This record gives sequence, C-alpha cells and structure tokens, in this order.
Amino acid sequence: MKIALLEPQASQSVLICDTLTAFGYQCQSFTTVKELQQQLRRGDCALLIIAWPMPEAANVDLIGWSREKLGHDLPLLLIGDGVAPDAFAAALDAGADDYLMTPIRAAELATRMQVLLFRRYPLPDTSQQVQYGHYRFDLRTSLLTLNGEPIELTHKEFALALLLFRNLGRPLSRATILETVWARDLDDDEMPSRTVDTHVSRVRNKLQLRPEHGYRLAPVYSYGYRLEQVTE
Repeated sequence: MKIALLEPQASQSVLICDTLTAFGYQCQSFTTVKELQQQLRRGDCALLIIAWPMPEAANVDLIGWSREKLGHDLPLLLIGDGVAPDAFAAALDAGADDYLMTPIRAAELATRMQVLLFRRYPLPDTSQQVQYGHYRFDLRTSLLTLNGEPIELTHKEFALALLLFRNLGRPLSRATILETVWARDLDDDEMPSRTVDTHVSRVRNKLQLRPEHGYRLAPVYSYGYRLEQVTE
C-alpha cells in the first residue's frame, strides 16, 4: 500500500518514511507541492500525509485542491509543528481527516494511519470464501473452518481473525483493532485495551495458531499484535 508524503525537511521525511516502511507500507516522499500534485493526478496512493504548514502553499487551498481533484475518499493526515489549534481546525473544516503534532512517535503515527485506512477501505461484505493456508473464511455466513472442520467463533472473534489474516505480517495496534472490529460499539472509557487482549487470546487458542498450522500470533511490545506466517 503506497503512502504519499509531502515534507520539505529531509530529516523528518526520512524519519516518517522509515517508520512507514517498518510497518509494511511503501512511502513516496515529495518536497514541493508541484511534485506532489503531478504524482497524485495519477491516483495511485492510498493515503496522503502533509507537513503543516507548507511554506510555499496556501495551505487550506492545498487541501481543497486535493478534495476537488482526488475526491473525499483519499485519507489525508496532517503533521504539524507549533501549529495553533485554530489553524488545524480550519484544515479539518477544509477536508483533512486527522492531524499529529511533532515530535512524531512511530506507534502513534502507525495507529492513526491504520484507523484512517480502515475507515476509508473497510473489509468487503461479500459472499466470497477466502482461503489462507488451511483456514477458510466464509464472509457471508461468518463461518471459519480449519482443514474443513468448523471453528465455533463469536461475531467479534470472526471479525478479529479475518482482520489479522488480511494484515498478515503487519503489526496492528490495539486502537486499530478496537476501531475496526468493535466499530465504536462502546465509548473508549467502556472498552479497555484488555478487551482486545482477551479476544486475541481466544482467537489464538480456537484457531490453534501454532507453527504446525503455518501461523504464529505474536505480541508487539507496547503496541498490539502481528500474525506471522511460519515457513518451514
């Protein structure tokens, strides 16, 4: 998945791109608005990150251009340093989806991006069956089988298992899992992070996510979880 970054400062650009690469994304960095606009006209990026404010542009106009030319489906994340709250409010009103203040923390950046991506590109609700090794997901009936044998799962456990397999090898934060699987069923205060840990443990046990079945569900320290494929 390709992420476009508009950042004139080389050091900050390298930091952000290194972070995105570590979490399994492709990062294409631009230093000028003109370069970015030429690339985005091709429509081949999944999310746009803009350093805020940009010295060469009327910043709100840049967001307006993005929405006019690229539509409202492209997630747009701002990263700012010393920006007044009113300026961010104007940017959000103009069409930005979210913002982060520097200094950038890798885990927070990845979480904000994952939430935006899952909001814009939700998992399809179709009648297809999806196969991952010996695991088969029936998306119409929410039935999961292992080697042809059904596994008894709750709706949330099925959604969590599917989310993990669809992001095989990519770390998923607890916040992203809550946002995607629970879809704001409860307020944050009512949905503690241990809910995720409990469901992950159940999914690990019920799906027998062990090396002999080709997969390992591993914790990512102080962040979340990653489902890994185990090769012989």
